[in-house]
Amino acid sequence: MSQDIVQEAVFFLHSVFMGVIITFVYDWFLIIRKLIKHGAVWISLEDLVFWLACGLGVFNMLYRENNGILRWFTVIGAMLGMACYKWLVSKLFVQIMSTCIYKIMRVLFKILQIIVKPINWLFKKLRKITNFFRKKIKNFKIYLKSRWPV
Repeated sequence: MSQDIVQEAVFFLHSVFMGVIITFVYDWFLIIRKLIKHGAVWISLEDLVFWLACGLGVFNMLYRENNGILRWFTVIGAMLGMACYKWLVSKLFVQIMSTCIYKIMRVLFKILQIIVKPINWLFKKLRKITNFFRKKIKNFKIYLKSRWPV
């Protein structure tokens, strides 16, 4: 087999892998969106930044491996990688990861509540003590003004 054909085949596989990576990264955006609700403006901004980064990544791959020449089999390879990942892995991956992260966040939130509860109790007690002393100082000021008017 010719060295050129092998090089083109490797480049095609790299473009397929690039499509898989792009879709995998986008799935993390979907997971974050499932966990934290976003508005339309925020989603649009995230998508804009994501696709700009993807464009730069693809351009970098084309520049390094193919002297910046865009060939249709590169686009087809990336689309093939995206489609295969989306059909075979994406839905299950997003569902499992968002569920796991959600459960981890719930456990961490419960632990945080347990940690914060005594601190909150302490602050309430300190607030009562400071309010008590404020009242005493205020009453003392009133007493002093009534005894020694200026």
